Amino acid sequence: MKILVAICILHASFGVVCPAQTFQTLSHLKPQKSDAVQAQAVTDLLKRLIGDRANGFVVKVNSYLAADGLDTYQLSSLPSGQISVVGSSGVAAATGCYNYLKYYCGCHISWSGVQLNLPPVLPPISSPVTVKTPNRFRYYQNVCTSSYSFVWWNWTRWEKEIDWMALNGINMPLAFTGQEAIWQRVYLTLGLTQSEIDDFFTGPAFLAWGRMGNIHTWAGPLSSSWMSNQLSLQHKILDRMRSLGMIAVLPAFAGHVPQGIVRVFPKVNYTKLGAWSRFNCTYSCSYVLDPEDPVFQNVGGLFIKEMIQEFGTDHIYNADTFNEMNPTSSDPAYLSAISSAIFKSMTNVDPDAIWLMQGWLFANCPSFWKPTQIRALLHGAPIGRLIVLDLYAETLPVYQNTESFYGQPFIWCMLHNFGGNHGLFGKVESINKGPFDAMSFKNSTMVGTGLAPEGIEQNDMLYELMNDIGWSSKPLDLAQWITSYADRRYGQQNANAREAWQILLKSVYNCTRYFVDQNHSPLVRRPCLDMNTDICYKENDLFEAWRLMHEASSSLANSETFLYDLVDVTREAMQQLVSAYYIEIKSAYENEILENLMSAGGVLVYDLLPELDALLSSQPQFLLGRWLEAANSMASTKEEAALYNMNARNQLTLWGPDADILDYANKQYGGLIQDYYKERWTLFLWFLIESLNTGIPISDLKYNEAVFMVEKEFIYNKKIYSSSPKGDTIEIANNIFLKYFPHFMKAGHGRWSKKIKLL
Repeated sequence: MKILVAICILHASFGVVCPAQTFQTLSHLKPQKSDAVQAQAVTDLLKRLIGDRANGFVVKVNSYLAADGLDTYQLSSLPSGQISVVGSSGVAAATGCYNYLKYYCGCHISWSGVQLNLPPVLPPISSPVTVKTPNRFRYYQNVCTSSYSFVWWNWTRWEKEIDWMALNGINMPLAFTGQEAIWQRVYLTLGLTQSEIDDFFTGPAFLAWGRMGNIHTWAGPLSSSWMSNQLSLQHKILDRMRSLGMIAVLPAFAGHVPQGIVRVFPKVNYTKLGAWSRFNCTYSCSYVLDPEDPVFQNVGGLFIKEMIQEFGTDHIYNADTFNEMNPTSSDPAYLSAISSAIFKSMTNVDPDAIWLMQGWLFANCPSFWKPTQIRALLHGAPIGRLIVLDLYAETLPVYQNTESFYGQPFIWCMLHNFGGNHGLFGKVESINKGPFDAMSFKNSTMVGTGLAPEGIEQNDMLYELMNDIGWSSKPLDLAQWITSYADRRYGQQNANAREAWQILLKSVYNCTRYFVDQNHSPLVRRPCLDMNTDICYKENDLFEAWRLMHEASSSLANSETFLYDLVDVTREAMQQLVSAYYIEIKSAYENEILENLMSAGGVLVYDLLPELDALLSSQPQFLLGRWLEAANSMASTKEEAALYNMNARNQLTLWGPDADILDYANKQYGGLIQDYYKERWTLFLWFLIESLNTGIPISDLKYNEAVFMVEKEFIYNKKIYSSSPKGDTIEIANNIFLKYFPHFMKAGHGRWSKKIKLL
């Protein structure tokens, strides 16, 4: 409650003119549904969330509260004892409801679980509270999220996510589901054959990169049942988003086309791009239409027209032409022509179109995207008609070096997670300060904040913090905020849990130096003798937080969110123990001490990894079987189920036919540890032992061939993994703690100072 009041005071004193007010070109981006429809949608959301207790709220939407374009909500108590929530939109009203539940009732809602122990009587609000956002938009999603996290979702899961978006104030989400069905109609209309279309689309788990022209064909084709199911799902998604007052971002044409276009239009001008990542041209080397060729507008216009007829529009569209692929020319005229053509393909059909572009390309390849090239690309669209997502702003903000994107509006985003990896990580100081620095930047064109993770359902705390910052006008008191977070997440005040979160906040979640936010732990990488064990925090801090979570477990054993966090913190500690044993193994091999090598390796593969697998298997969010079962549920035939199973397994492991992006999307799942990571480590140790026994150095070629077979075997092993948790989380976690923590202590608090003592 204190935090909410403080935020309210800050908003009341906030006197800076919102940059969004200078962009009248964006004023039409607003909820399309009536106030009454939005209010009913929020009321229905509350009923889904808290059942009959929703009767304690009176929800209204009054769009005039946001006459300046800035979402606002008002909270007050009614004589009846009910809580009045009035929002300028459905999203604003839902945010007001959640902030009341958080700060007056001590409730919590997250991906990993909810804590909704409401008091018998809703606490009164002593005096009316008004909160206004400092920016127009709170954006959500990365174009990759649709593949790393959403790919196997049904409507039940989507409904929960859209509720989460509204409760957390998100008013501009991507809505990419079902677009392949529209593309298929377009290509058939243009004269492509079904086989040419089937050969173009990737499998479901890789659609994000097919959409951006990085790859094609791999892990496909898409069935007619997939097309129809996704189309139906998209209708539900958009209906719900719009009923809550969200502005849904639809896809647009970025210039990539199937090879069949060249057959249909033999005189068309096109460029064949080079290979992406480590893929060869069998699955990469996309065709991009020349922007000045009439076919460009023909294809792009047909797609926008067909999509609007099917789904309607909120007048904002995403297109990313050069995602991790440099253009064939750095000529400013060419780059400007490309972006101009993309924008024109939108406005020819929808004159009110706004283009939303991910700014990742500028951060990803600064050697190509110099100021002249960036300016040319951005100015291909009129000023104010292109919104740039400063996608990785918490680490590599681009607005600072581009004079606020040379006049185009931008959204300050936290990317945070690559590939949907598990691993505790964050940059709380950066996200608590960065958006406000961007707002006060000279001639700032910032119009919002955003969440842009490649994968979700991890590190809940960081995303709730970022969502709160989206409604704040100055940095939050992080120490106070994290204490409140711990209390409401577990539904009670626990001194050990509070202290653990304070430590985590200052260590694993406060990476102040440049550090790629992707898990490169030896645990989840193909073993070799040259592995990165760097971490961006003091290991002692993590182990102390682990001890405190262990101490809290007896009091918080009935909290589902605590059980998740206990597993997550223990998992992180065990991940560091894997690194410690890896260092022992490497040292023993290099010093030719076979006994030490076998001792350390034996503990790792016969105890530590099986224990970790058992721990992860005790909680539903960490189950490989859940991911695979969701994939299987999308299939209509046995053949389709086998294809989706391969898609799901390949994405987590080889990421391509030949380990093209190996382990990029690594996860720490029960089942995956045992049958994939453990098998690789066992093979690696065998090669090391054989080398010491024979005196013959390891052949990298033979080892890589052998380990590739192990990795590939996992993808096709046909093993069924349980989607239900097994075992007592508290008991398993306690046993692990009692077994491994004392050895960490005896080793002198950290693997860098002294060797960890082997079991």
